[in-house]
This record gives sequence, structure tokens and C-alpha cells, in this order.
Amino acid sequence: MTNRLYAEFIGTAWLVLGGCGSAVLAAAFPGLGIGFAGVAFAFGLTVLTMVAALGPVSGGHFNPAVTVGLATAGRLPARDVVPYIVAQVLGGIVGAAILYVIATGKAGADIGSFATNGYGDRSPGKYGLLACLVSEVVMTFGFVTVILGATDRRAPAAAASLAIGLALTLIHLVSIPVTNTSVNPARSTAPALFVGDGALGQLWLFWLAPIAGAVIAGLAYKLLAETAGARAPTATAAGAGD
Repeated sequence: MTNRLYAEFIGTAWLVLGGCGSAVLAAAFPGLGIGFAGVAFAFGLTVLTMVAALGPVSGGHFNPAVTVGLATAGRLPARDVVPYIVAQVLGGIVGAAILYVIATGKAGADIGSFATNGYGDRSPGKYGLLACLVSEVVMTFGFVTVILGATDRRAPAAAASLAIGLALTLIHLVSIPVTNTSVNPARSTAPALFVGDGALGQLWLFWLAPIAGAVIAGLAYKLLAETAGARAPTATAAGAGD
């Protein structure tokens, strides 16, 4: 278990440092900013690289919502959920702390929103609470569904990290203007701790909505997998007509 938790810690730290770092350091760089698309690809690449590197050790969740979704689908023992989430949140905080040290390492540095998530006035596009709630639930549902499908024993294992990374990229391309994209409570918690009351006051949404979306995805995929298994022909039936 220790190795698995360490993998989740490192992977989540990398996700926050790479993904949020692209928004804080690179996206706003005068004349050379990478924009929303660049940030979206940065988040996708962080997950893709760490799933490929550490997925064999811990499963490569790096996200409390993913952990809850996999447990709901019966793919992770319930006893592992809390330790995984603790490791992920701590890893995210360390990633955000490293980013904070780098971002404030020049004269006149201003971290701004520090890539935090929000609704209303804290939404990049000033979207309201309901829109942000729906966005986070639906986007997390889609993300966890992709993860469950890509890591299914019937799916080609080599494609899993690519599918997961591209899914997260797509999610960011759609929802950065809405909530600055969370779909990950650890990713939301870590930078919020460095910004203060404004971000912390809205943090509840970025735990509630992603976990709700993940639970729905876990239940739906479990039902789908069980239905598909029940309808699949047995070896005897498949060979009966040969």
C-alpha cells in the first residue's frame, strides 16, 4: 500500500504543478501565452505521462473523484478510498506549494487567481452556480466513464493512458471558460489554499460536483458491464453453430 500511496502522491503533485503551472506561468506570459488550448493540453499531458509511468503501481487515479468512481464500480476496495484521497490531496498541496515558490520568485509577482476554480464572479466566463454545477458533474461523469472503459480488461491496455489524457484535454477545452475546470477535488483544493477565502468559500462545489459525477459514472458503468457480460455468448454457445 505504501508504494501505491506514494505513486498517487507524486502523480497528483505532477498534475497540479504541470496543469496549474501552465495556467499560472505560461498562459499569461506577455506575447507568448499558450492560451486555453495550451492549458488544456498541459493538463492532458500531465495525466497521460503519469498514468503511463505510475498506473501500473497504483492505477493512476491522481483524483479523489476517480478513486470514488472506481470504488463505486467495484474496481477498487472501499478500504483504499480514504488513504488514496489523503495521498492525492497532500500531493496536490505539495505541487501547488512548488508552483507558488516559482511563481513568486520575481519582483512584483502577482499570482492572481492561482488557477483556482470558481463560479459567479470567480468563473472565467462569469457563469452562475447552476451552470458550473452541471458542467462539473457532466464532465466528471464523462472522464470517469472514459477511465473505466479504457482500463477495462477487455480494452487494449496500451491505449489507456492516451485515451485518459485526451479525455482530460477535451474536458478542459470545453469547460475552462465555465469553472476553470476542476473535475478533481485535489486539484481544486491545492491552489485554493494559497489564494484564501474567496476560493476556499467556493471549494465545496468542486468536491460535491465531481464526486457526484463520478458516483453516477461508476454506477452506470457497473450496470453496463454487467449487462454486457450477461448478453455475451458463452464459449459453448459461440461454437454451437461451427
